[in-house]
Amino acid sequence: MNTLLLSIALACAPGPDGKTTCNGNHENHGDKAAAGATECHGHDAQAAAPAKADGSVLLRGEKLKGATVVTLDKLLTSPSDFEGKEVQVEAKVRKACEKKGCWMELAPTDKGPGVRVTFKDYGFFVPLDSAGSTAKVEGTVKVAELAPERAKHYESEGAKVAKGKDGKYREVQLVAMGVELRR
Repeated sequence: MNTLLLSIALACAPGPDGKTTCNGNHENHGDKAAAGATECHGHDAQAAAPAKADGSVLLRGEKLKGATVVTLDKLLTSPSDFEGKEVQVEAKVRKACEKKGCWMELAPTDKGPGVRVTFKDYGFFVPLDSAGSTAKVEGTVKVAELAPERAKHYESEGAKVAKGKDGKYREVQLVAMGVELRR
């Protein structure tokens, strides 16, 4: 058992750049629970490590490059003005995927609309306990209409999905290339 835990720790560890990488060599012989794996949206992945509460910065994905800064309020008020553009947004994380951290929701309040942040090419995740953190995110804006099944799936994971006046589920999304989290 100790060998297995050491193997997992060595296989999925932060590198010198602060990013946690996983080489997939958990030597668990198919036992996902032993490696802390969970499933979300049809993909298997190692669950993200907890966020630190010491004021440090946790980087996921690419280092932020200085994209055009947009306030969350402006993005939520006029999302079509930014569709397809790379922006940087800083806001509080209202909610994160509880299965493995494959999305998070930035919002100005506990109620009302927010921005769903997903991660480019499903290439990285945020800690499961990211809610309450401040996130600085760089990514591409997308305004999406969601199928009712997808919206209900997100809601089952704790997300708040808004409906338009026509009754269809819509949300502002940010496909992140890089994320900085602060507690």
